[in-house]
Amino acid sequence: MSWIQNLYETYENCKSVAGLTNDEDKVPLLPICHTTQKAQIEIVIDSEGNFKRARAIEQNDATTIIPCTEESGGRTSGEAPHPLCDKLQYVAKDYKIYGGNKKHYFENYHKELRKWCGSVFKNPKVKSVLRYVEKGNVIQDLVRHKILHLNENGLLMNEWDKQKETQMPLIFKVISNSSQSDAFVRWMVEIPSDPQAAVWTDKSIHESWINYYRTLKQKRELCYVKGIDTFMADQHPAKIRNAGDKAKIISSNDKDGFTFRGRFLTSEQCCGVGFDVTQKAHNALKWLISKQGYRNDTQAIVSWAISGKTIPDPFADTLALIGFENINSDNDVPVFTAQNFAQKLNKKISGYRSDISDTENIIVMGLDSATPGRMSITFYRELKGSDFLSRIDNWHRTCSWIHDYRFTESENTREGKKARKSLRFLGAPSPKDIAEAIYGKRNDVLIKATVERILPCIIDQRILPSDLVESAVRRASNRFGISFWEWNKALSIACALYKKLHEEEELTVALDENRKTRDYLYGRLLALAESLEQWALSEGEKDRQTTAARLMQRFADHPYTTWRNIELALAPYKARLGGKSIKRQYMISQVVAAFDPEDFTNDKKLSGEFLLGYHSQREAFRRQKDDVTESD
Repeated sequence: MSWIQNLYETYENCKSVAGLTNDEDKVPLLPICHTTQKAQIEIVIDSEGNFKRARAIEQNDATTIIPCTEESGGRTSGEAPHPLCDKLQYVAKDYKIYGGNKKHYFENYHKELRKWCGSVFKNPKVKSVLRYVEKGNVIQDLVRHKILHLNENGLLMNEWDKQKETQMPLIFKVISNSSQSDAFVRWMVEIPSDPQAAVWTDKSIHESWINYYRTLKQKRELCYVKGIDTFMADQHPAKIRNAGDKAKIISSNDKDGFTFRGRFLTSEQCCGVGFDVTQKAHNALKWLISKQGYRNDTQAIVSWAISGKTIPDPFADTLALIGFENINSDNDVPVFTAQNFAQKLNKKISGYRSDISDTENIIVMGLDSATPGRMSITFYRELKGSDFLSRIDNWHRTCSWIHDYRFTESENTREGKKARKSLRFLGAPSPKDIAEAIYGKRNDVLIKATVERILPCIIDQRILPSDLVESAVRRASNRFGISFWEWNKALSIACALYKKLHEEEELTVALDENRKTRDYLYGRLLALAESLEQWALSEGEKDRQTTAARLMQRFADHPYTTWRNIELALAPYKARLGGKSIKRQYMISQVVAAFDPEDFTNDKKLSGEFLLGYHSQREAFRRQKDDVTESD
């Protein structure tokens, strides 16, 4: 149970920000007994429960903190109403009069709201809402003020008639594919002496509901997390990864699943968790995933410090970790030396070390669900601050290579379009980029599985799976069927992975002219042949793929026989360039002379090392453009 204990402690350390909604795109740290919903209608009333006005809510302002019960917070059917804000089928007494097409739950909603208002923890604004809904005019008022719209039969329209000349009302845009009758309602109560009209941000209402709901708890047993007798949770929260998430980490159903029968008599004997503990732990997890988690389809992975301090993201590439502004200034040409990279990384990690103590508790947790109702913890590690930072540092150093697949967008003032600017950086790619480089962006299942396999390589410093490296090398060697940008990304990432897998060899990013291994030299040869032909094609203003590029996959499988074809194809380009190509031809001769004769004529398949030689040689030309365009 350490995961829930650590989340509970995280909530306690960060509870000062509970209930604050500064970023509408993120889930706030919720007070206990509360959840979030996307509201589509906002109704404003006065203290006496009189309707004043209403509006349809834009998507960027829709996130609303609402009180909930254990049943309503995890409801999959409509039997459990939320106690204050809910859909029209709950809050509107006149729902059926206007043709609401779902079951009407106003009686249950009204009953629970009256109980709250009749308790010692009643709130004046909640009583105002009760007075208003009892009048039974919710939908009537919304129709009269043109928030909701009726058809020719006087019933709520299921969808907007696009043939109408008038513009589509906002309510049909914000509800998307749902009917108007599915709209979620939130309240504002305007009281002259109280500037806080919104009920979802009013902390006095939060506290009123929490205190009242605690009085409803009857069962007091041993909490396995805190080790004391306390009020127990009957159900545990859902909506962990997003607002529509129904999967739960802790659940039991002995009617169908037989999750505990045969071992225990009741589900509480398996695992007893206190009500406050589970509420705070799950709310902390929702908040952390929304704020700093990695998400892909049903997969969610998050890392955090129990103290609430900022930590480096293990799923970030080096550019995101260090920050572009720290890698390159506006006035300087990018410097891609190992020394410069080490200094920047040292400085960033040292900044984290100054804030995070060696004994700080860091958690890395992965979640996924195979079914809609149940979620599993797929990865869980507890580390000390010093270990976590050293492992992040190690990953970014040992898996580093030069990449240029990242870019920024800026406004083109002349054409009014977005202009892309490539960002080149030396460092490690992110796990997601690695997975996409190997399998492309379309296979979510393989990307999820690959990310899960890479995570222990970062957090536990395990050896990279060799099959992933081989797959990356194969995709980088085959340029057909993918764009140049995508292939170039696959190439640099394959180099980074190969370098990481063979880190004991201390392979360098810069061109190593003293390295005489067969595969490295063949990679250099391929880059030299490609650059010579590309140079000649650019002189003739022709844009087509070079022979070396077309034969790259074949070259990787049969380097010696393929090299003869590539070399013969260079003849017309040498003639076109004339004396300008003498230096390039001399470089090719030098590389050929560096081979051991038996290695050169050996036609066996090349390893991923040839990509290192190929990419390093290309990078050397990029940094010496004068050599590419003119002879010495």
